Amino acid sequence: MDYVDSAELSMIKAIDNLEARLITVRAGRANASMLNGIMVDYYGAKSPINALANITVPEARELFIKPFDRSALKDIERAINEANIGITPTNNGETIILTVPQLTEETRRTYVKQVHEMGEQAKVALRNARQDANNAIKKDEELTEDEEKSLMNDIQELINKYNKIVDEKIKEKEQELMSI
Repeated sequence: MDYVDSAELSMIKAIDNLEARLITVRAGRANASMLNGIMVDYYGAKSPINALANITVPEARELFIKPFDRSALKDIERAINEANIGITPTNNGETIILTVPQLTEETRRTYVKQVHEMGEQAKVALRNARQDANNAIKKDEELTEDEEKSLMNDIQELINKYNKIVDEKIKEKEQELMSI
C-alpha cells in the first residue's frame, strides 16, 4: 500500500468537506445550497427540500421554492423556519419565496469567524491524515530508515500543499463575505 497516496486521498477528502461547508455560509446572495441539509417531514419521512421542489434564483437576493406537490408547501415552510437560517419564508400559495437580507458589517464579521473556524478544522483533519500516514510508515518494518524518512518528507510536502489550498479557499470566502 502506498502511504503517500492514501494520505493524499484523506487530505483531498478534507478539502472537499471544507468546500461543501463553505458553500453553506451565505454571502448576502441567494444560493440554492443555502438549503442543503434542511430536511422536510413529508408524509412521515424526512426528505431534503431539493427532492420535493424546484429551487430557482430569479434575482441575486431571492430564492423561489416551487414544490412538485402543493400539499408540501406548509411542511417546507415549517422546515425552513425550524432550520433557523435567518430568513423568513413567504408563502404565496404556490411557491415559497426567501428574500436574503443584506448582510450587516457585524454579521459579515461573524461569518468570517465561522469560515476561519472551518479552515482550522480542515487543517486539523490534514494533520490527522499526516499523523495516520506517519504512524503507518513507522510500523512498517520492511522499510529502511532512508525510505521511511523519504516517505515522511513526501507526506510533509503534501500537507504543506494542502494547507496552502485551505488558506486560499478561506481567503477567497473571506473576500466574498466582506465585499459589498
